[in-house]
Amino acid sequence: MRTLLKSSRPWFVLLLISLSAAWLGAQELVITPAKLPGVHQPGDLVQWRVEVKGSNVAQAAYVLKSGGVKEIGKGKVDLREGKGMIETRQDEPGWLLAEVIIPKGTNGTVKALGGALIAPEKITRAEPRPDDFDAFWADKLKELATVPANPRLTPAEGGKAGVDYFKVQMDNIRGTHIQGQLARPKGEGKFPAVLVVQWAGVYPLQKGWVTGLASEGWLVLNILAHDLPIDEPEVFYQQQNQGALKDYTAIGNDDRETSYFLRMYLSCFRGAEYLAGRPDWDGRTLVVTGGSQGGLQSIVTAAIHPRITGVLACVPAGCDVNGPVAGRLPGWPMSYYLTKGKDAAKVRMVSRYFDVVNFAPRVTCPVLIGAGLIDTTCPAPGVFAMFNELKGPKEIVVLPVAGHGEKNGSHGPYYARFNAWKEALLKGRPAPVK
Repeated sequence: MRTLLKSSRPWFVLLLISLSAAWLGAQELVITPAKLPGVHQPGDLVQWRVEVKGSNVAQAAYVLKSGGVKEIGKGKVDLREGKGMIETRQDEPGWLLAEVIIPKGTNGTVKALGGALIAPEKITRAEPRPDDFDAFWADKLKELATVPANPRLTPAEGGKAGVDYFKVQMDNIRGTHIQGQLARPKGEGKFPAVLVVQWAGVYPLQKGWVTGLASEGWLVLNILAHDLPIDEPEVFYQQQNQGALKDYTAIGNDDRETSYFLRMYLSCFRGAEYLAGRPDWDGRTLVVTGGSQGGLQSIVTAAIHPRITGVLACVPAGCDVNGPVAGRLPGWPMSYYLTKGKDAAKVRMVSRYFDVVNFAPRVTCPVLIGAGLIDTTCPAPGVFAMFNELKGPKEIVVLPVAGHGEKNGSHGPYYARFNAWKEALLKGRPAPVK
């Protein structure tokens, strides 16, 4: 399943690549925690090693931020020998970012980030769970139950021997649809199942995202986050992204009945429901997995569907979206800031009904999470605020030099654990929670 999340480059990877190209040129600035993986206790000395390559810069400016937003210090680091050290301390649980800047040529700069966590097991949610949170979602699931799923499967060529492949469409609330693809090993049998949900953006599905898993022995359903056909030419998705789905994360975000994420979350429930009702499911293993927006959907699915037996989610989005209330960056989609032309208080209130932190206490199955220490899209403190609320067996992999997208193997420690979990779950063994 590692290739599943990396077979096509989502928007956050493309953004990282473009930024890196703008930064680096012949210079490279590298920041690593002196104590790996960058996790400390209150009052500990926190240090980052700073190294510059391809430059004879004598010093670099740095800024230290608590929660990624509040400046708590700045200064210069000596780089005359190509390496230097930044030090600080923090007495409260939280997240520290060190931003280092060096000049590039005559009119530019190179920037890099270092991260650290202080007592992450004590990081708590920014705001309380709404009193009627469970009642709201119970009502929405009842609404979904009034709409027959009416699954339509269209056989197609999957391009992989030993695998059956289908395009899938099902009905969702208020005249909308769920669109995706399904693959299974050929022949008779009952198989462990996995629901694969997608990162942010507007794009087609790739057959390899299901056929590879099916060839390993999985029954796989992969659904789009949007009510769109799954395999149109790229220009179709570009037009949607620039038109009806432009800034889709803000659509209806000032009313919990019209939020774009309502249909998305219920699509996930129905996808899990469909897999659990198939006669070729083994009746034991039903996993959900994804990264970023897919990680958000994965945790929500486990919270609202009782048959989910495992979650694997890298850099999950949607965690602690009102983080600024607690003095830290919010998690994507950063609805705290998506208030233009709207009542900001309403937007922030509504976001609490879709915040993964508020779903987490309902998750009792084993969960594997990856969190990047320099991820400013789905920041580590929000991810930990969510992780600390999970009620079942759980494991979190701290990625000390990882931003939101994979770069130079920065997500490798998560995928090593991912593959161990996947192998165990495929064989019907318990999740190998560390």
